[in-house]
Amino acid sequence: MIKLKKILLLGGSTQQIPAIEYANKAGYYTVLCDYLPDNPGQKYANKFYCVSTTDKEAVLEVAEKEKIDGIVAYASDPAAPTAAYVAEKLGLPSNSYKAVETLGFKDKFREFLKENRFNYPKMEVFEDFNDVKKTVENFKFPLMVKPVDSSGSKGVNKIESSNDLETAFKSALEQSRNKKVIIEEYIVKDHKYLIGGDCFVLNGKVEFWGLLNCHRNMNVNPLVPVGKSYPVEISEDRFLLIKKEIQRIVDLLDIKFGGFNLEIMFDKKGDLYIIEMGPRNGGNMIPDLLNMITGVDLIAATVEAAMGNFDIDLSYSANEAYFSSFNIHTGKNGILKDIIFDEKIEKKIIKKVMYKKQGDTVQYFDGANKALGIVFFKFDSMEEMLNTMDNSDKWIKIVVE
Repeated sequence: MIKLKKILLLGGSTQQIPAIEYANKAGYYTVLCDYLPDNPGQKYANKFYCVSTTDKEAVLEVAEKEKIDGIVAYASDPAAPTAAYVAEKLGLPSNSYKAVETLGFKDKFREFLKENRFNYPKMEVFEDFNDVKKTVENFKFPLMVKPVDSSGSKGVNKIESSNDLETAFKSALEQSRNKKVIIEEYIVKDHKYLIGGDCFVLNGKVEFWGLLNCHRNMNVNPLVPVGKSYPVEISEDRFLLIKKEIQRIVDLLDIKFGGFNLEIMFDKKGDLYIIEMGPRNGGNMIPDLLNMITGVDLIAATVEAAMGNFDIDLSYSANEAYFSSFNIHTGKNGILKDIIFDEKIEKKIIKKVMYKKQGDTVQYFDGANKALGIVFFKFDSMEEMLNTMDNSDKWIKIVVE
């Protein structure tokens, strides 16, 4: 009897189910860890352990017990360091724990950027608000106040004056597992949309680029992404600079493989700022959107690379069409009564993934985890796509009581 190879997956949320499904389809025995006893992913995995994905030693114990052959933290910032830690301990395919930790924590990443002469905003890390008051006198408002280790924009605030500083600090501190807050000067970009999306590294080289426009709903929460769109609005010169600088990070950290989630911008002087390079695939189903655009399956690539299979084809000819994803969200707390799409827009939807149904409790959209679902579109023109993404209130009505 042939023994199935085992893969340990960290996280069983709805967005992480596709990785479990692919691993099952590929013939691997799937083991899942998640701290929530009612996570939906456990219904798809061969075996489930109710263990926090941020508890490195507990996950290592599960990995040793199950004699796993690979480990994946799909679309999860908090679990990425755990996966690297366990893989390193067991000699499994992985990037180094130090490299993943550097990318996974905002304070460590900013220090890395500083040491290696990348552009970075003026910043400081704090654990106590009493220290904040003394230091920020030397900062120029507006400021960004963030937990060093949260994901999905949770606990992130932009403040215009010192009057809002304490409230923002407390909000960030509550969302930080390490109880650290980073405060940095706000960078004004010279382009309408932040540049986001995913890239994929194989054998130390970035072999796949999936850059996208990042959209926000300025009427609900200007800091939390509500969707992505393609093609990205960026010049060829700027694209080449992004490629060069991201590859430089890969080289400096000796990154071998994997999916990385990017957030990038250019300031008013045209200088490049790499805001984030998360050591995992993007959330909000970015790999699914990129698959529609390019035909490249980044979920498969992530799972196979973690299992030591590096014969992965990431080549593609970009689809000459206009694709976007939109996170359905609401600006208030309450009970969901209905979600109504405009008839014309309904025809543009090619896929829906709903997290909430009528009668469910919903919350104000202050983090990616508050999305009600995700819809994917295909449009006939750039103008039609961007107009739709920038004016969601005109074509979707969320009824909450």
